[in-house]
This record gives sequence, C-alpha cells and structure tokens, in this order.
Amino acid sequence: MDNIEAISPKPDELVENKGSRHPKGLWVLFGTEMWERFNFYGMRALLTLFMVNSLLIKEADAAIIYGGFLALCYLTPLLGGFIADKYIGNRFAIIVGGSLMAIGQFLLFISASTFSADIGSAKMIMWLALFVIIFGNGFFKPNISSMVGSLYPKQEKSKLDSAFTIFYMGINIGAFLGQFICPYVGDVKDATTGVRDIFAFKWGFLAASIAMLIGTVTFFILKNKYVVTPEGRPIGGLPKNNSTADFEEGESQTAKFSGASLGITVGIFAVLFFAFRYLLVGEFGFNSMEMGQLIKGIIYPFIYAAGISLAFLIMTSAENKVERQRIWVIYIVSFFIIFFWAAFEQAGSSLTFIADNQTDRNIFGWNMPPSMVQIFNGIFVVLLAFPFSLMWDKLRANGKEPVSPFKQAMGLAIIALSYFIIAHNVKDLGNSGLLAIKWLMLLYFIQTCGELCLSPIGLSLVGKLAPKRFASLLYGVFFISNAAGYALAGSLGALIPATGDKFKKAQEIGVNLQDVLDKKVTLTTDQVAAFEKAQLPLHNPTFVGFEIHNLFEFFMVFVVLCGIASVILALLSPILKKMMHGVN
Repeated sequence: MDNIEAISPKPDELVENKGSRHPKGLWVLFGTEMWERFNFYGMRALLTLFMVNSLLIKEADAAIIYGGFLALCYLTPLLGGFIADKYIGNRFAIIVGGSLMAIGQFLLFISASTFSADIGSAKMIMWLALFVIIFGNGFFKPNISSMVGSLYPKQEKSKLDSAFTIFYMGINIGAFLGQFICPYVGDVKDATTGVRDIFAFKWGFLAASIAMLIGTVTFFILKNKYVVTPEGRPIGGLPKNNSTADFEEGESQTAKFSGASLGITVGIFAVLFFAFRYLLVGEFGFNSMEMGQLIKGIIYPFIYAAGISLAFLIMTSAENKVERQRIWVIYIVSFFIIFFWAAFEQAGSSLTFIADNQTDRNIFGWNMPPSMVQIFNGIFVVLLAFPFSLMWDKLRANGKEPVSPFKQAMGLAIIALSYFIIAHNVKDLGNSGLLAIKWLMLLYFIQTCGELCLSPIGLSLVGKLAPKRFASLLYGVFFISNAAGYALAGSLGALIPATGDKFKKAQEIGVNLQDVLDKKVTLTTDQVAAFEKAQLPLHNPTFVGFEIHNLFEFFMVFVVLCGIASVILALLSPILKKMMHGVN
C-alpha cells in the first residue's frame, strides 16, 4: 500500500470530498489517540501518588520528577519526528511508539508489584519504565498529529481547526476513561479507616498497558484502508515513496541543513545548556547527585537549550520570507504556550496533593479517590469539544473568527481566571480546613475552556504553517513548548506550601509546624531527623525571592504568570496575523 502511485481524482470526487464533513481516516486516528491517551493519562493520575506512597519519594522531588518526565515526553517528539520524516514514515513510527509505551506501562506494573520486597530495584524499574514511555511517546505523538494535518487537501485546510478540535475530543475521551478506570482499580483506600492500599497501584498501570496495546493494534489493522488522501494514496508512508502531490506547489521536498548550520546549532545548544544550568541550580559542574537537583540541572536545561537552538537550525532551512515568518509565528506562539502548560499541568502534582490532603472529596456519599479528581478535565472536554468546534465554524462563516494567536491569548487569560478563583477559595482554609470539591470541579471546567482555546488551535496552526518537508519536526518543536511548560510545572509544583496533613504529622512528633516555618523555634537534631523521615518541610518555599506562606500565594503565582503572558500575546496578535500571510 505504501508504494501506491498517485491517482488523479475525478472532478466529481473532489466535489464530493469537498462537501463532506471529515474523512474517515480522522476517526481512525481519533480512536488510536484515544487509547494512547487512556494509557498516558491513566498512568499520570497515579504516578506521583505511587512515588510518594509506595516508593517513599518526597512530594517536592516527586513533583520535580513528574515535571521532568512529562517534559521529556514532549521533547523526544523532536527525535521521533525527525526519524519519521527522513527514514521510517509516520505509520511505522506510530506502531513503534505504541509498542514501546505498552512495554513501559508493563514495567511500571512490575515496579508496583515488587517494591515491598526490594524498594531499590523497584525504583530502578520505575526509571527504566519512564524512559521507555518517554521514547515511545516521542515516536507516537508528533506523527499522529502530522497525519491529521495531511488528511485534508489544500482546498480544505480551513477545516483543520474543526478537525483538530474533534481529534482533541478523542484525546480527552481517552483521558476520561484512563483517569476513571486506572484510579478506580489503582488508588484504593479502606472505606472505614481511610488508609490507602499501596499495593493496588499495579492494577492501574496494567490497565494502561492493555489500553495502549488496543490502540496500536487498531491502528495497524485500519491504517491501509482509511488513513489515505482523498485520491487514495497512503498518508504517512515511507518518505522515499512521497510524490510531488504530497507537497505544496513549489515547495522543496527535503529539509536541507548545512554543516555550518549544524555546527553553530551544537555550539548554541552547549552555551545555553550551561547557562540555564547555572540559572536553575547555581553551578556549571555536576557536584550534586540529589535526584531533584539532577533533573533540574540536566533535563530542564537540555529542554530549554534544545528549543532555542533548534529555532536557529530550522530557520537556516527556510527558503523565503513568507516561510521564515510563518515559522517564527510557530515559535512565538510556542513560547507563550509554556506558561499555559506550567499552570495546567499542576493537575498531576500540586493539585493532586491538595486533593489528597486538603479537600473534601465526598460526592453524594462517595469519597472520590484523589487521583480521580483530574477526571473532570476529560469530562468537560468531551462535553465542550463539539460546541467549541461549532463555535469556531460559525464565527468563521460570519467572518468574525479570531486569529489563532488571539484564541491562545484567550486560553491563557481563562486559566489565569481559574487560579484567581481557586486562590480566593483557599485563602481562609488555614491548616485544617478542607476545600470543597466543587471548587476543583469549577477550576477544571474553566481550565478546559482555556485548553480548547489553546491546545487544538496550536496543533492546527502548525498544520497550516509548517512546510511539509519538516512538518513532523515542527510538530516536535511545537511540543517543546509543552516540554518547557511541564518542566516549569515541575519547578512550580515543588513550591506548594505545607498542607493540612503535614501539620498533623508534625503534631505527632510534638512540634508546631507553623512555628518551624515562621522560624520561631529551632529543632533538635532528633526532631530534624524525624521531620526528614516524615517528609516534612523545614522552611517555606520561595519563588524569585518571594516566600510562599500559603496556598493563596501559591496559586497567585499562576495568576500573575498566565495573566501577563495573555496580555502580551493579545497585543502581538495583529503583528502575528500579518506574519501568517493569509493563514488564519
């Protein structure tokens, strides 16, 4: 099938295709992505709780590891996109990526099954599992998104915002299923005592592995029949079999990077890596072997440096002013998206810890598992994706559709609003009060509205602006903004101040935690050791020189960051519209 020659469509076939809503291949990719997101989000819901409760990793370190893991999941698409574009094609890359992720989830199942016998080996298996998942995601993520963009002929590119919103609904149906089923079987507490069963996490990871197998097999069976162009040519086949019909008129079919450009890119990367390392951990060398410091000092600088240096490399291959400016739009928008994901991805770390330790999760007599609270995002996306898609279609038909960068500025403003509301609802909780779960539900509802203004629109924007010869690579570049956002999410998530459970643990030791944080008392050596064992903080976290004393101040960090980013991007939108040269 991959070797099929281009067939010229008949005029009536073009008319029929043009009038149709969406090709059947969209629904194949929809289903494949749905199962992959079940696998990923189901695991994500359990990961930090598993690290803290079963592997006895500190909350702050778990947040850093979580951020680093997610960041690498969105950095490796650069590698996967490059290999697919140049060597193996989108189809084979998706099969490789899905298989690797299924294996990685099964390794997490093994880790969660063996930690009680040998916690050291269980941690090593967890690290291996995470790295396998990271590389699997790198092959899978950019290539399936690139294939969605390739389903539509040149005259139907205006449908991409709507198509990616539908595709995004598939992502979140999978997220909903994963965030319900995996916590249901994996995050179990005794109904009477409230004590968590730390041996149940394995069943959640096993469910995630099975879901990924289903998605990969589904794609393998249906790809040749449905994932094709309107003319019947396979989408995402081997690059060597591409024809001129796969590219825009006059566009080069191969990305060309000179030796000098590659050398300069490596030099820029090296300088930026050590510059970011110094900014993040205060050293150029590698003296500290503490896990949180290793991730902040190696993974995070690698991500930030890669994003900037690759901007230079890709620009060297731009062939004209229009192409160059369109690529600049992708990069400028990607920078602002960093702040959205830094706020949004608190779901798997700080918001999960708050749901676990300082939230009344009772819903009609049922105590919802804390890892399941994230499910509301998936529910709301499923409910709102079609209305948002119809809204964009209607606005476009009336000539009132906002330009894509302005839609994303709206998303940033909306997520700032969500944190502003939650900040004021935790302001008076104190150390023992519980946040009503309705406020977390409202937060996820508002954030979902922001997400639908930003994430699928960003995917669509890359599909419209990226030159075909390195479309998957530019999708990988776009995902660097997610990676940088997740890295920042990990750093910011580690700033969460002590919640109610920490004060109770300190009381059991015979110490008033508030007095310790306020520096009113000095702990003895034995008390410091007891604090370390109980994973209790000795001081309040700080952010850019400001001490964070409570949850209100913690949430206001996200209000300020996202609010400022929203205003700047909105002001830049008219300029970016001109740089897009007719693409909306």
